[in-house]
Amino acid sequence: MLSKSHLSRRQMLHTASCGFGYLAMSGIAGAASASLEARPPRLRAGAQRVIFLHMAGGPAQLDTFEYKPQVGKKPHAGSVAEFKQRGQSGLWVSELLPNLARHADKLCVLNGMTADTSIHAQSSLQLHTGDRLRPCPSMGAWVAYGLGTENMNLPGFISFNTAKPTQYSAAQLPPVYGGTPIGVNGEDMSRATISDIYSDHLPLSVKRRQLDLIQAMNRDHLGPRADDAQLEGVIQTLELGFRMQASAPELLDISQESKATLERYGVGRNFAAGTCKNSDFGRQCLLARRFCEAGVRFIEITHGSWDQHTDHRRDLTANCATTDAPIAALLDDLDERGLLEDTLVVWGGEFGRPGLTPGQDKDQTGHQHRAFTFWLAGGGVKGGHAHGKTSENGSTVVEGAVHFRDLHATILHLLGLDHENLAVVSGGRRIRLTGLEGGKVVKDILA
Repeated sequence: MLSKSHLSRRQMLHTASCGFGYLAMSGIAGAASASLEARPPRLRAGAQRVIFLHMAGGPAQLDTFEYKPQVGKKPHAGSVAEFKQRGQSGLWVSELLPNLARHADKLCVLNGMTADTSIHAQSSLQLHTGDRLRPCPSMGAWVAYGLGTENMNLPGFISFNTAKPTQYSAAQLPPVYGGTPIGVNGEDMSRATISDIYSDHLPLSVKRRQLDLIQAMNRDHLGPRADDAQLEGVIQTLELGFRMQASAPELLDISQESKATLERYGVGRNFAAGTCKNSDFGRQCLLARRFCEAGVRFIEITHGSWDQHTDHRRDLTANCATTDAPIAALLDDLDERGLLEDTLVVWGGEFGRPGLTPGQDKDQTGHQHRAFTFWLAGGGVKGGHAHGKTSENGSTVVEGAVHFRDLHATILHLLGLDHENLAVVSGGRRIRLTGLEGGKVVKDILA
């Protein structure tokens, strides 16, 4: 029986011994008032779920999705890659992304992105939570809080390949809405599990009886403590953890996927060009599709090698080669399965990079937070559309600026959530994804 004063949550989870680990449960335990049950959006929604393709480190926008010819009498910073206009829309896409170029008419490119800082940690925190200095709920946690999950056997928010809990934290929200991490920091995803969520030391039927006994004692203990939200949250967590044992292992097992599918996603392919570590990014994209189909509300996958200060051309080529085919395969599958229409795909990093100047020996870039690029696809945005303009060398936004707060407001709007009213009060202050300053929905990109 649980003792509120003598048995910690960690001990309780271990005592339950139902084949799942503390680490996974720490991301999905919740309070009594918290529920992952699906909730209808309050506004008209174009999207039902989000896949966030996090390009950590700062992709070079002038060499991927924003074409800036190097012009003028003096050396002029601009794109070092060749560009072509693609699809019926004529959207400019780099030659380094030939597979993604096939999807030009699906992409909504935001060329006027801005952030508050060029410091990696702070800008990444702002991208994920809306605040660059203080821990706040992650974007995925807000979405799960607002909409719940479409599958009660799985969390509402999955985060692949990250070692930074602040990027998937629920913070001031009930912890049930936080992300469940799978895979860490660019390592091989082939052995990725939800932290010991499954083990075969006992048959599932025996585990069910074991859990039923523990839960009966827990509810007896809860009886006179009906206002103990944390204890009720632990009871909910144990049930979700048990249900996950049946669903999660099958979703993580891609052995039944066809050889052609694995090849399209580049699973296991060795991307050794340049210094960029092989993160098995294709496996992440394939797993994202599978979890999307299974009803997870928000899925983040990460490619973390874009912080390239030296050997820019070499490492840029390697990064594009690693991510191009898997992302294109993901868009192909979502489209063919009828999922892209109500799945919002978001691509981008914490800032961008200034262009290189021709004729100079230095092959290196820095950080640029005042003008960079994101793109969106599906989920109610205009395809084949470029929003925002920058100066001749791409250093400043001259039209259609979109701050992270505006991006967040737009993502929530596409999901049918009002960013101004999706909030909690903690420590006497009102917390929301778009912060005290608020954001503006970018209506020009809505389909």
